[in-house]
Amino acid sequence: MNTDKKTGFPGVLTLATEYFGLSRAWSVLTVCFITLVLSFGVFWFIHSAPPRVLTITGGPPGSAFETNAEQYCAILASNGVHLKILPSHGSIENLERLENPAVRVDVGFVQGGVMQGTNAQKLVSLGSIAYEPLLVFCRSTTPITRLAQLAGQRLAIGPEGSGTHSLALTLLQTNGITPGGSTTLEAGETDDAAGALLAGTVDAVFLMSDSASRQTLLRLLRAPGVQLMSFEQADAYTRRFNYLNKLRLPEGAIDFSKNLPAHDVWLIGPTVELVARPDLNAAVSDLLLEAASHVHGKASMFQNQAEFPAPLVHEFTISPDALRYYKSGKTFLYRKLPFWIASLANRILVAFVPIVLLLIPGLRLIPAAYKWRSQLRIYRWYRKLLVLEREVARELPPAQAEALLHRLNEIEGVVTHMRVPASFANQFYGLREHIDYVRQRLTTRALPPQK
Repeated sequence: MNTDKKTGFPGVLTLATEYFGLSRAWSVLTVCFITLVLSFGVFWFIHSAPPRVLTITGGPPGSAFETNAEQYCAILASNGVHLKILPSHGSIENLERLENPAVRVDVGFVQGGVMQGTNAQKLVSLGSIAYEPLLVFCRSTTPITRLAQLAGQRLAIGPEGSGTHSLALTLLQTNGITPGGSTTLEAGETDDAAGALLAGTVDAVFLMSDSASRQTLLRLLRAPGVQLMSFEQADAYTRRFNYLNKLRLPEGAIDFSKNLPAHDVWLIGPTVELVARPDLNAAVSDLLLEAASHVHGKASMFQNQAEFPAPLVHEFTISPDALRYYKSGKTFLYRKLPFWIASLANRILVAFVPIVLLLIPGLRLIPAAYKWRSQLRIYRWYRKLLVLEREVARELPPAQAEALLHRLNEIEGVVTHMRVPASFANQFYGLREHIDYVRQRLTTRALPPQK
């Protein structure tokens, strides 16, 4: 039984030392470097795996935000990803959750124009997904076409934390209507505000899809004595606020038989963006955008076919992964393979193929480099030996022969302590034999002739 055989890390060091001719320190560095590279590859392979559970911050029950999140949930589930939906009061609460690292949320719906006092650099946008019109319902016997006409009245401007509340305050302040003035501004739940308008306890209510349900909107559109305000200053608002869009609700679009609305209504509204944290997994980003294309890509009241999702830049920077998706779609593997198989194959290609392509040539280069280095070292002493042997061939006085013998002993001393790879053993021992051969010749020449 061979008790000298080493295993584990010492065995690897011994192999590197004997095969490559490295010193122990260089052998340790080489093995540690290879181990570090492989460990990094394994870590990246595990760390870059797409999460199986995502969390989206949606909207109030019955709102368009909640409905969209539920459709996303069904599409992601078909790809093996579970989407948890967190109800919220709307865009502002969604934005606060996304900005707060303590809240476990990955993505959310955020209405344009709600970024006041926040840092947009902390988040990225996957793109705009829809127009979100502002609907102002008024109880009035005369047409209301300008917000300034609502001064001094009782206004329900949406629940705090919603994009409706934020946008309503901004637009009213532009018209000189501020909290604490003669106009009463009430922040309450959407259904309560709609009921108050129908009951006559408020004069106007501001509604948007992030906080209002479709049923509430239809109820108000059909209610007698309630009119939907048409913004005659819509163009001016879009010039003042670059995140607003001018939208047209055509005559009869709600109900052809009752001709609702009775005339074209001009509305204003921002777009809704799908906002995420910067560390969102690239494969998951593609999956969310694919879901957004299915949910928001169809033609509707305010948009054309395939108009959304779109990389429209407003307050947020568009994610690099999203830009790549808009430019070229999903990568080849994700187009051809099921999501999780494509993810596995992609991570193998990214994590291990470059390592293999670098390490294998590198490991093959090490023997070649040390072969060249070892040959140069051996050839160097062969050259010295050849020079010395030429001098031996001449007539030598005893003192010079002794000097040559001393030089030969120095060469032998250095060669004996040389460290060479095991593959150069033949050349190493051949050099030592040739040193002995030259010594024999030198010793013979140095002896006095016999009488």
